[in-house]
Amino acid sequence: MDRKYNDLIGDILKEKGEKDNFEGEGKGKPLKKDYLEMDVYQNFQRMAKDAGFLPPWLKLQKEISELIYICKTEKELKAINKKIKKYNSICPSSFQKNFVTMENLEKAKKLW
Repeated sequence: MDRKYNDLIGDILKEKGEKDNFEGEGKGKPLKKDYLEMDVYQNFQRMAKDAGFLPPWLKLQKEISELIYICKTEKELKAINKKIKKYNSICPSSFQKNFVTMENLEKAKKLW
């Protein structure tokens, strides 16, 4: 075996005589400088942000914030704290938050 990898698509293109016969906007186009400076994860984050993608924990954070502002009863607080528990389990540790009580509800409105 003269190759270290299996190039199925390259083999198909070679059989049809189209391996190096590319036409269109992709041929010879240089990569952007910032693409070469960042790692794969950073590139993913940038593309996801540009596409409007939010991680699940950020969506949950916004939902909790909205619920805290309209909270009036202990029952609602229980539901909010359940969501906070889920939020703390999926967010980065530096972003974790404490549970909300009726006593610290006003303070929580400022924090969230």
